[in-house]
Amino acid sequence: MTNRIVRSKYFHRFGEMLIPFLTWIIILLPLWLSPFHPAMVAYFIIAFDLYFLIKSVLTAYYATLSYSLIKSFQNASFDKNIQSIDEAEQLQHFVIIPNYKEPLYKLNETIEAITKSDYPYQTIHLVLAFEKREKEAREKEQKLRERWKHYFKDILSAYHVLTGGEVPGKASNQTHAARIVEDYCIKHGHNFKQTIITICDADSVLPKNFFSYLTYKFLTDTDRDFHFYWAPVLLYNNFWQLPFFVRMQATLSSILRMAFLSQKNQLIHISTYSTNLWMLKKIDYWDVDIIPEDWHVYYQAFFKFGERVKTLPLYTIVNGDAVYSGTTMKTLVNRYEQEKRWAWGVTDISYYWNNMFITPHIPWMVKARRFFYLVETHLLWPTSFFVLTVSGWIPPIINPTFKRTVLGFILPRLTGFILTLATAMLILYIYLDVKLRHELKQKTKLINLPFFLVQWYLLPVVSLILSALPALDAHTRLLFGKKITYKVTEKV
Repeated sequence: MTNRIVRSKYFHRFGEMLIPFLTWIIILLPLWLSPFHPAMVAYFIIAFDLYFLIKSVLTAYYATLSYSLIKSFQNASFDKNIQSIDEAEQLQHFVIIPNYKEPLYKLNETIEAITKSDYPYQTIHLVLAFEKREKEAREKEQKLRERWKHYFKDILSAYHVLTGGEVPGKASNQTHAARIVEDYCIKHGHNFKQTIITICDADSVLPKNFFSYLTYKFLTDTDRDFHFYWAPVLLYNNFWQLPFFVRMQATLSSILRMAFLSQKNQLIHISTYSTNLWMLKKIDYWDVDIIPEDWHVYYQAFFKFGERVKTLPLYTIVNGDAVYSGTTMKTLVNRYEQEKRWAWGVTDISYYWNNMFITPHIPWMVKARRFFYLVETHLLWPTSFFVLTVSGWIPPIINPTFKRTVLGFILPRLTGFILTLATAMLILYIYLDVKLRHELKQKTKLINLPFFLVQWYLLPVVSLILSALPALDAHTRLLFGKKITYKVTEKV
């Protein structure tokens, strides 16, 4: 038994180190391989750049497709459609809002958006998921309950207390709240398969048609017991308050999220999403010892039920806040910490690695495809900037002999040309950004237009500081066995 535990420990640790180790291998590859095999380095860089170009074109295509689908579903009468389905009135909706030290006004904005829903039935329950350690939680709960008690079928309050083995964050908070919902449903005789749980971030403003659309999608889904449902959370709610560095990052994050929406075979939800209580109960809710919980709960369900588990798109927009902490420097620090926390999702690889060998009920090809997608996502995150911008110049510098070859001469120029082609996709991103902000009542003032266009020249700096470095930070910590703690992203 002891030997088995030791082997399991080392097996798990190998899974943790795998991608962080490859990350550093790729970033440093031009330095350690150029003295011996510069041509090999050159071909790797060119192949990587071409791959990135293809990914950029596909992202532009899928973002455009998602936007067109959002527009086409915009005027659909889901509220009327669900009234013709007998089962609709039996569904129970529970909206869990996990929060810790969130401003009261922000919670009120989020809840107010829910009350403006066109959902035709009085079956929406609000679940306020507080942390017991927040001193102001009781006072906030009382004010929120008093203000909104007439708008919901019921309001439930949860006060999560950290116990041994739990990590502070959304996962442990949501699990505690969901167990309260479970008890409530048992007491009131609600069918778990007809109970929809929506995880709503404290700053997520749900669109008017969200619950009608979600209900219609759920009721017309023949495999709904095993599915998650997701609409992209676009970071435009406080767009013009943001320092322009963060504004660019918020734009790119929003476009990427929208591009994910129409990639149905690879779609995995993030931030704000829905599923049924039955499936959550079957997987024992969210693992309470992890930090990034959205992709992780998807893999929990996948290893339990196999390839039937999917995330289905909702072609509507959830409007959220980007990081804003009042001052530019404080905002940049908090944005860095948020990105690092997101990149800590690389820990899902060790979880996946451990489980893929003990789930014989899932075909190996299915597990392999999803594993490589997970690896690709977390490997490109910290490495792309360095390979695309720096690596092409290193082999000719380190190996003067290689510099005198044709390949050594054209390598920096060729990689620069490929990167320029990829960067050209920004024109479409900017167009989509303007259209989306118009939809969300965040229009560009004429006085801001010149500065808005010039800011994109600083994109490489922003990508380094607010994407590549925090991701590399997370990978390096994991490589050396250092943990991170959940830090609530300040939004004022």
